[in-house]
Amino acid sequence: MNTPGDNSLSARPGLAMLAPALVSRIVDEALSILATVGVDVVSPGLRTMLMERGLRADPVSGSLLFDSDNVQRAIASTPRSFTLYNRDGQPHAELGGDNVHFVPGSSGLQVLDHTTGDTRPGSTADFVDFVRLADGLPHIAYLATAFSTSDIEVLISDAWRLCLCLAHSRKPVVSGAFTPHGTGRMAAMMQLFRHDKADLIARPLSIFTITAAGMFRYSEDSCQNLIDCVDWGIPVEIVPVTLMGLIAPVTIVGATVLHCVDVLAGLTMAQLLRPGHPVLFGGAPAAFHMKTGSSPMAAIEALQLYGAYVAVAKALGLPTQAYMALSESKFNDAQAGAESFGGALLAALAGVNSVSGPGMLDYVMVYSLEKLVLDNELCGQALRFVRAIEPKNDLPMMDMVRELLAEKHLLTSEHTLKHWPGEMHLPDPVFDRLNRDAWRKAGSLSMQDRLRAEVQRGLAGYNKPAIDPQIVAEMCNMVKAGMENPQTLPAIPEFAAAAESGPGRRPSRRKT
Repeated sequence: MNTPGDNSLSARPGLAMLAPALVSRIVDEALSILATVGVDVVSPGLRTMLMERGLRADPVSGSLLFDSDNVQRAIASTPRSFTLYNRDGQPHAELGGDNVHFVPGSSGLQVLDHTTGDTRPGSTADFVDFVRLADGLPHIAYLATAFSTSDIEVLISDAWRLCLCLAHSRKPVVSGAFTPHGTGRMAAMMQLFRHDKADLIARPLSIFTITAAGMFRYSEDSCQNLIDCVDWGIPVEIVPVTLMGLIAPVTIVGATVLHCVDVLAGLTMAQLLRPGHPVLFGGAPAAFHMKTGSSPMAAIEALQLYGAYVAVAKALGLPTQAYMALSESKFNDAQAGAESFGGALLAALAGVNSVSGPGMLDYVMVYSLEKLVLDNELCGQALRFVRAIEPKNDLPMMDMVRELLAEKHLLTSEHTLKHWPGEMHLPDPVFDRLNRDAWRKAGSLSMQDRLRAEVQRGLAGYNKPAIDPQIVAEMCNMVKAGMENPQTLPAIPEFAAAAESGPGRRPSRRKT
């Protein structure tokens, strides 16, 4: 009998990467390394704080040793899920369980120009186009400070990109600071959209990336940013760049052990500073290819490592992050589609909570708006694939069988009309599902033609959310305060008045 609401007949497609006994061995090995080898915490300030909270230093190496009890307590105190809120303070995304959110990739240094096809340094205008486009893509859950802009001072570009995101979209943002003291300025920007600091802590607007340096080391930048993120209540994703065959074993199990060491160290430090702070078990691993000297994050071995460390995190009950759904290709070609969809589908099957990667090409060096619209569709298909499979008025089948035999089709069946809108995923125009005659009548468009048209359509359809111009002016002043030459900001029409406001002027704060 088809009983509505019978959970015993429902299952979410998933990915089984590691046997439970192997997960336990990996965790045990990671705990042993943390307790006996330890981690080089470069920041004297963070070292002191951690030692005051029970860690001790190895007398020979000076590395901090993380005993198993401390790490286990940290795992237990890390929230199993947490909520990201939008600019207006409304709940936007729940990160935990098998909830999957696709997010633009970060760290791009150039853009693939969607009008000329050339690769060049990005500008503020490019970044605003990115925000406008991503704001309207249904399968891109929230934003990221995706690529650098060459028309602003490097040391303040992190704050400038966050400013542009907050000014043009209500969506939350994945971000991070480039310097040891950048987090405070960026947090102060986000506080403009909350009543006070306590409200920002209660309703976080962003996730910040904390990068483990590898070789059991946390740099000065990462240490200070971790301290500041915890102070401001900003959820963090701990992201080791585990290079298989270079600074980690070439084998999946060995690389997973070292990856877990780096993440568990960061997670434990965050919990020692403030128990209950939201932390994502993340990563950006790659396979080091010795013949070419390259480190592809979309390599099949790297995808295995992603699945393996996510399996460990799931076994520990921790929220997850991964750099997937990206490509090493230089253009939006067959390789870009294959690598991005493979990563997106595996991430969805694994239940990765925050998937950074859409829009990225060429070893996360190049950002492409055309790829972002392509990836939006690929991510939508991946999300459709992992929806729970359950009976929907189709058990028992005998009545439909009789209807099929009588009518010779089910096109107008009551069952079809009821379930078709929710069951069938209709792809965006970037995907060609026309027959050849219809394709010719539509203009014989290539995928490149369709991608370019979708970018233009998305930009033309952008609906800018209202924002108090005084808040924009105050964010611009915060950017200027960190510049060596604060006389001018890059020209953006919406910011014209705000950019004229001098560094010392502080408009009254108003909420949207």
